[in-house]
Amino acid sequence: MKLSREWLNEFVDIDANDKEFAERMTLSGSKVEYIDDLRGKLKNIVVGRVASLTRHENSDRLWVAQTDVGGDEPLQIITAAQNLNVGDIVPVALHNSLLPDGSKITKGKIRGVKSDGMLCGLEELGLDEHDFPYAVTDGILIFSDEPGFDALGIKLGDDVKALLGYDDSVADFEITNNRPDCLSIRGLARESAITFGKLPRFAEPVVKATGGGKIEEWLTVEIADKALCARYVARVVKNIKVEPSPIWMRRRLRACGIRPINNIVDITNYVMLEYGQPMHAFDYACVEENKIIVRRARKDEEMRTLDGNLRRLSPDMLLITDPTKPIGLAGIMGGENSEITEHTKTIVLESATFDGVSVRKTALALGMRTDASGRFEKGLDIENALPAVQRACELIELLGAGEVIPGIADVIGDVKTSPAGQKLILDAAKINRFLGTHIPRDFMVKTLTELGFSVDSDSDSVTIPSWRADAEGWQDLAEEVARFYGYDKIEETPLSGMSGERGLTETQKFRNLIGETARALGYNETLTYSLTVEGALEIINPLGSDKARARDSLLPSMLNVIRLNRNHKTESGKFYEVARVYLPVTGQRLPDERAKLIMAAYGGNTDFFSFKADIDKLLSERMRVTEFAVTASSNSDYHPGRQAEISVDGNVIGIFGQVHPQTIEETYAAELDIATLFELRGSESAYTAVPKFPAVLRDLSLICNERVTIAEMLSAIHASGGKMLETAELFDVYSGEQVGAGKKSVAFSLTFRSRERSLSDEEVNPVIDVIIAELKTKTGAELRTING
Repeated sequence: MKLSREWLNEFVDIDANDKEFAERMTLSGSKVEYIDDLRGKLKNIVVGRVASLTRHENSDRLWVAQTDVGGDEPLQIITAAQNLNVGDIVPVALHNSLLPDGSKITKGKIRGVKSDGMLCGLEELGLDEHDFPYAVTDGILIFSDEPGFDALGIKLGDDVKALLGYDDSVADFEITNNRPDCLSIRGLARESAITFGKLPRFAEPVVKATGGGKIEEWLTVEIADKALCARYVARVVKNIKVEPSPIWMRRRLRACGIRPINNIVDITNYVMLEYGQPMHAFDYACVEENKIIVRRARKDEEMRTLDGNLRRLSPDMLLITDPTKPIGLAGIMGGENSEITEHTKTIVLESATFDGVSVRKTALALGMRTDASGRFEKGLDIENALPAVQRACELIELLGAGEVIPGIADVIGDVKTSPAGQKLILDAAKINRFLGTHIPRDFMVKTLTELGFSVDSDSDSVTIPSWRADAEGWQDLAEEVARFYGYDKIEETPLSGMSGERGLTETQKFRNLIGETARALGYNETLTYSLTVEGALEIINPLGSDKARARDSLLPSMLNVIRLNRNHKTESGKFYEVARVYLPVTGQRLPDERAKLIMAAYGGNTDFFSFKADIDKLLSERMRVTEFAVTASSNSDYHPGRQAEISVDGNVIGIFGQVHPQTIEETYAAELDIATLFELRGSESAYTAVPKFPAVLRDLSLICNERVTIAEMLSAIHASGGKMLETAELFDVYSGEQVGAGKKSVAFSLTFRSRERSLSDEEVNPVIDVIIAELKTKTGAELRTING
């Protein structure tokens, strides 16, 4: 909802700047998305008068306009416009002026003749013919062509912002569905007044009704489907003069995002914005038998709407008709056959309350969403229909656009539960306990009263106003009190029964540790949908065919991320995700939801061993899971010879390796079960002093069968190395002609150290011999070389 602050000031005086206005309105519950300050879009553009016109000495189509802008001397301005006459009042862009599109105007020479600025047309000023219907679209905007211009009291040299609507700022509010009353200037004025401690000014419309006769002689209304129309109010206006609206109305409509059309249409839109009540005007001559019937559509009935489209209707759609034909889609759009034209002499003004669900379903079925339907579908105040039509008639009389026939056609349908007259109890103590505050009861009564609630001081009974259908219980009263008391003023209080211990749980800390480690290793976090095209569990009511199953593995989603990055020519990447998978459980309706970690990498220097090194760092260094085994596996999702399972005490906790090449180009992935990792995590790291004695290094190069795993060899080394062996790390794997078919060369770096003394070769060499013997026994490995 766009709110013109200039229009707002008609109802309440708010002197706060835009920033303060937005902040305080947002804090009181009316969220301001942004404020568009129109005043900064124009600079140094003033009102001028064409004093003389002469031909340019070096051009047949240019004019030299001496222009009076209220100074001592006229300005000389060169223009190509052909619609100027001496005496015309025009907008003049002076030296160093700014236009709405960001263009800057400076003085200079055109064809050798000095020009002190520029005369502006609609396009330069960011306007069109709807904003100034009397203007020439391809010429200069001439203010003096506007009817009633002289009465505006504009002087030469005045800033044009006030004339063009650029002396305003527009706040764009995010209005929630439960507050349709705030989809109006008056509703937001009420909220603004309470927020800033002001008194709003709401005047009742006054209609003179000088048209003569009675409404019964002109129109009758029948609600055939009372369930879908709670109220239908209509008035008739004769001797209509269809012409452009006055400038003040056009600028307000434009500020709120509505394009001006003509005075009759503009009045209905103006009232919709001011009161939040959609209205429509029918050409009375098109209403057969002078009767309006509100009924459902017949099967396959058709009508052409104002946008020129032929609509095929169904029986669940509500129509406005006469006895022979449809003339409007209730709450959405009028019919082309009853459109207001320049030949219209008499109109019917409609202000009704239609069922919001029906309007929404019809709009969706026909692919039509209008400002009117957007308001109706939220549920409108039945008491607002009459004041709105009265305001429209008041404006028609104010603008001299027609004569209102005395009397009102006001028909009531089936009124569903209305908030008007509903009562709640104001329990100040209960509200304070609920909010954790000590707000005085007087403040509560004052706030509710200013919001339109009626409070009985004797019984504490609160009567809900008709426009507040969202107020259903005492909790809603507490919300109203809290938002105007100030959420920022409510002190923090602990919840009853809450322990003093706060912060993250151990599980949450563990998950954060996983993310921190993965990011430290260069992996980027991804977030993918849990619902996919693959998975063992089918969704009963899926959002679409691509989200019809709950996934039982994170691998397909991660591979989609890899493919997307590859398609965008990203040559390498590392990604991880912590998310749930959904595993079916025999005999149970609900699945087993298990948190999993998936890591994947491709490109760059990534290979099986570098990827395994990342897994080792994650498990051993950060999670302190040290006693894990890595053994060959046979998962069909992975390369048959480049995959392995990770297990602890025989229990598999994950798998990693190269994804099957038939699935995706060389990519490595790992899937780990978080709950199991959490149970296996080691204790907190203990401080270890820096060693005082030097290490002894040995590099062992061995030849073994290519089927022997590195994990088996490391296990044999650690088992036979004794206390002196500090670390054992793989640093090279080679296979080729030099080592023979079916063989591979494996090299390990061994570190020996004692914390009590410096080790000698005589102490280390026997341990080396034991390690080599153990490797030969357990894996069949033969020593190739020893270095160090």
